[in-house]
Amino acid sequence: MVTRLLCGGFILAVRFNHTMCDGFGYAQFMRTLSEMTNGASVPSIFPVWQRELLFAREVPHVTCTHHEYDEVADTNGKIFTLDDMEHKSFFFGPTQISALRRFLPTHLKGCTTIEVLTASLWRCRTIAIQPNPEDDMRMMIIVNARSKFKPMIPVGYYGNVFAYPAAISKAQDICNKPLGYALELVKKAKSEVTEEYIRSITDLMVIRGRPLFTTVGSYIVSDLTRFGLLELDFGWGKSVYAGSDFHVASFYTRYINHKGESGILVTVWLPAIAMKIFVEELGNMLTRDIDDHVIQEDLPLIPKYNIPCYDSIGD
Repeated sequence: MVTRLLCGGFILAVRFNHTMCDGFGYAQFMRTLSEMTNGASVPSIFPVWQRELLFAREVPHVTCTHHEYDEVADTNGKIFTLDDMEHKSFFFGPTQISALRRFLPTHLKGCTTIEVLTASLWRCRTIAIQPNPEDDMRMMIIVNARSKFKPMIPVGYYGNVFAYPAAISKAQDICNKPLGYALELVKKAKSEVTEEYIRSITDLMVIRGRPLFTTVGSYIVSDLTRFGLLELDFGWGKSVYAGSDFHVASFYTRYINHKGESGILVTVWLPAIAMKIFVEELGNMLTRDIDDHVIQEDLPLIPKYNIPCYDSIGD
């Protein structure tokens, strides 16, 4: 659907069935579409079907642990409904990422920006939703597994080749232990994704009848920063924003703010009360050092909290 704005801009909204493709495949389709709107007669990368590459094995058998599919009862009412949900987008540029890295021990200084951001958001969100201390919390990280296969999945394959391994911890540990604790769990979960892990998930789908991922105490993050969505041009110029939205997940997208700073924009959905706590906790992480002394830095402001935050995309 295309919406034309009074300013002369356009909003292009696309809805697709996730059984057909994953985020990487969707980005491939959108790049092809942009090529054709700019005059190309054939795509630069031809689509590959070959769904047999990821068929279940003849004798399906689960060989890995998949906490993302644990069956958990919602005894504390922690599954959010869409009532009274609040949506905000948070910008993380070099200044904000540097502030988060201050909390890391020496042996974790080399972690990626995405890993540090994921651990930080997991901590802030856990504090915000106020679970029972002994509740299990799951951070599910979307991992593109194409490069994990030998031979690699063919270029052009747009089907689902991803997993969302779950880092799992008691709520009290996420909230009270140093940030490095959550970060190490995130790194460990990501490292578990191998070709065998994907094969195991495929077999699990057959054995258990395609179960839904665990929703109780779960938070999903997906990194879209490398998909090239911001560079898409359908003849109207490059995008100002390009990303996705889903109430149980946060998406990381590339974004350039009103100051011209390039960074990562993160979408967050939470109940209104939890959102207030989330913003306050994240603001504390960005503006205070590990000894609780205020860091005097020129951070963008919103009322009350020193954190760059947008109620809608755009400044």
